[in-house]
Amino acid sequence: QVQLQESGPGLVKPSQTLSLTCTVSRCSITTNYYGWSWIRQPPGKGLEWMGVIAYDGSTYYSPSLKSRTSISRDTSKNQFSLQLSSVTPEDTAVYYCARGVTVVGAKDYWGQGTQVTVSS
Repeated sequence: QVQLQESGPGLVKPSQTLSLTCTVSRCSITTNYYGWSWIRQPPGKGLEWMGVIAYDGSTYYSPSLKSRTSISRDTSKNQFSLQLSSVTPEDTAVYYCARGVTVVGAKDYWGQGTQVTVSS
């Protein structure tokens, strides 16, 4: 059973950078042809896909968040990370990491999610 676990601060101040890490167990993040995504859900709203880092290290971002989002990885730790800059209270959400069966395919394994609140 593949496991994903998000970690990072639960509170971020406006204008700062939100940083989260996803630790993956029982599947290498370099395994063909998986994609490793970040997805968020603001309170009272639906899921929003933010971006993905593919098995080969290539990255793709949601057009609406591209200017503020960066996804990277540490293959030695089997982790991938999200950075979202210049946050506002509208970035308050539960943040999930997930594995896609292909880079942009259906998500078959999810982390439990982590609440991030943007507030001064």
